[in-house]
Amino acid sequence: MPLSRWPRFVLPMLIVALSACSPADAPAPAVGAAQPKVEDLRLPSPARAAQPDLVTAPDGSLLLSWVEPMDKGGHRLRWSRRPAQSGDWQAPRTIAEGAKWFVNWADTPHVHALPDGSLWAHWLRSTGPSRMDYGIDLVRSGDGGATWSAPQLVHPAGTPGDHGFVTFWPQARDRLGIAWLDSRQKAVEGAHAHHDDGHHGGGAPMMLRAAIYGAEAKQDAEWPLDTSTCDCCTTSSAVTDRGVVVVYRGRSADEIRDTRIVRFDGQRWTAPRDVHADGWRIAGCPVNGPVVVADGATVWVAWYTEAEGTPELRAARSTDAGDTFGAPVTLAKGPHVLGRLGLARGEDHLLVSWLEQAPDERQTLVLGRYDDAWRQAHHVRVATLSARGRASGIPRLQWHDDAAWLVWTDVAGDVPGLHGARIRWP
Repeated sequence: MPLSRWPRFVLPMLIVALSACSPADAPAPAVGAAQPKVEDLRLPSPARAAQPDLVTAPDGSLLLSWVEPMDKGGHRLRWSRRPAQSGDWQAPRTIAEGAKWFVNWADTPHVHALPDGSLWAHWLRSTGPSRMDYGIDLVRSGDGGATWSAPQLVHPAGTPGDHGFVTFWPQARDRLGIAWLDSRQKAVEGAHAHHDDGHHGGGAPMMLRAAIYGAEAKQDAEWPLDTSTCDCCTTSSAVTDRGVVVVYRGRSADEIRDTRIVRFDGQRWTAPRDVHADGWRIAGCPVNGPVVVADGATVWVAWYTEAEGTPELRAARSTDAGDTFGAPVTLAKGPHVLGRLGLARGEDHLLVSWLEQAPDERQTLVLGRYDDAWRQAHHVRVATLSARGRASGIPRLQWHDDAAWLVWTDVAGDVPGLHGARIRWP
């Protein structure tokens, strides 16, 4: 949740002023661009489903997963596949269920498919006496999701504190890469993090760790990547021709929390570096992490910042696999910008999704389309949500069957549910 917000009596005036004049480095609006078609999706998830994940598999199919409560208590993680060039979602299947899960609006489960056909998934399980003692359970399926391996904790069993904000990548045809935020340094000091505080201030910082898992679902290697990170911002990864890159929000000794990047060439990791030195000093976690995509040696990153005192979405491009980045551009700026970004690439265009919030707290899901240099902006308002605050979670974006696909959580009354849209350009 962004911690900086303008007083309500000045918010309408600021929105008008900021919408009337774009930043000098903002992408130019596309002139005469054809309007896309926005189609509502019928999703296979039931009422009360939330915390969606949406990924594209190596075979071109689309994988949708979600968390839903069980009638007698506890939660289950379910998923469905939509084959490429098909109009039908397959019948949902259950990955796992349990009574001691940690379910959070921002730190959500993920699914992933490797080129060998295996499926992987994770969720969060309570591990200790404190509400914020929870860990990452990882499972693998070698038969298309019919059965799954016994869940195993990614981090050492018995480690107190929180572990989460996972990102997956294909390390090889049959090997999974995973990075996550880990609080074992905090646990040494006895300072547990707390997502509902809205901040993660004193005590030892969280750290970023990574591991590789083989075809037998056994951990082959593990590394500490950064020993000082923001506590509860999402992480993201992409594969370049020089190895995987992972982006996340760092944390300096004087509370500068800018976006950082590391790269793994298969043997060793690079030292952390800033994507851009925004200089955002904030004594807490904004719960608003960066996103990344890559093609060859080109890497695109988008992120949220309030370095200049106003919510802003920035983006930058690297042409050397993340070693250096060009000057960032502003995608959106103003007190109405919430962030919670999604990023995808299709047909030589970049697609970015984010949430905005009006003075009456109504949220809007926006999709931006740009060329490979973050120019020629074309914005589409995909949906206006009934959800307020955290209830909308983090929308998920993918490119599939020549269209942008978006899935998000909305609320009808007090009941959450998943909604989706497919956006096609002529």
